[in-house]
Amino acid sequence: MPDIIGENIDRLTTVEMRNRAMNHNIIRGIYDEARREGGGRPIVARAAEALSAAVQPGDRVLIVTGAGYAPEAPNGESDGPPGAAALAYTLFWGLQAVPVYVCEPCHAPPVVASSQAAGIMVRPYELARDRRMGAALAESPLKQGEVQDWAAELFDRYQPTAIVAIERLGPNEQGFLHYSTGVRPKECVDLAPLFAEAARRKVLSIGIGDNGNEIGFGRIFDFMKTFHPYGQRCQYEGGVGVPTTVATDIFMPASVSNWGAYGLSAMLAFLRRDVNALHTPAIAADVIRACLNAGGWEMRYCTTRFIVDGTEGESSMSMVQLLRDMVRVNIAPLDRGLSHGRIDR
Repeated sequence: MPDIIGENIDRLTTVEMRNRAMNHNIIRGIYDEARREGGGRPIVARAAEALSAAVQPGDRVLIVTGAGYAPEAPNGESDGPPGAAALAYTLFWGLQAVPVYVCEPCHAPPVVASSQAAGIMVRPYELARDRRMGAALAESPLKQGEVQDWAAELFDRYQPTAIVAIERLGPNEQGFLHYSTGVRPKECVDLAPLFAEAARRKVLSIGIGDNGNEIGFGRIFDFMKTFHPYGQRCQYEGGVGVPTTVATDIFMPASVSNWGAYGLSAMLAFLRRDVNALHTPAIAADVIRACLNAGGWEMRYCTTRFIVDGTEGESSMSMVQLLRDMVRVNIAPLDRGLSHGRIDR
């Protein structure tokens, strides 16, 4: 049964929703390669099972997000923080874990606003850990040279049992972060040392991304170099391509990274047999609007309209509703009115 619902969740969250001006007709190919590389089972089923096994009540889970920088999106974009909040919701209510958001300072306002719109307050770590009062927040240093030591200290402080990246940019083979169209943002910090630290400590890592430049895609780096439109070039002289080299234990591609996080939350809710461990469409709408209002702009059009990666906000609401129905119908007992495949009236 997990593979059946996992198959359907993967199919739903990888339905491509890109116009022809963007990197187009790529998500299915990426998904097929990631699934092959991971052994052939539905990816979301593998990810949820691994996360469920790794996380016990009271454990800390790091949720790393943040993409988009000044001048286009000085506080980041609307893809990432809403997915982080959705996963935090499920971790908090479904697994009784302590979510810890990790981001650059510029991305913190949309992350905090998204979480609080989901009903997960962002509190000092000790309150979140000891009194179950929501999630915590850890902001990165502003200087790259300080990130390595900070990453080790962060793992020492929080002792996480898992780390999840959602729409978090990762460096290419030259060590540079990129947008998916080969543009290199300025004044950004590379948080990949967190995942090197997770690997060193044997902490489960999961990456969710949608376009090759996000942490996790390193699992299929060689494939992305030849498959992605900007796999071997950038929009500046000397660029060698946008795909990141940073791998995670499990990599989940999605059409929109938020949707991948919604799918992971849905699969966890199924495993827990609790549909209410997954947030609702109304909450999804509140979260996206809170993210936009806090500066997490829609990146494709650089707008504060109710849009995520070019898709209307109602599409994200519908995604959550469909996922909730998938979970609900698959955990409900067989209806007594069913007889030989039809409903007795």
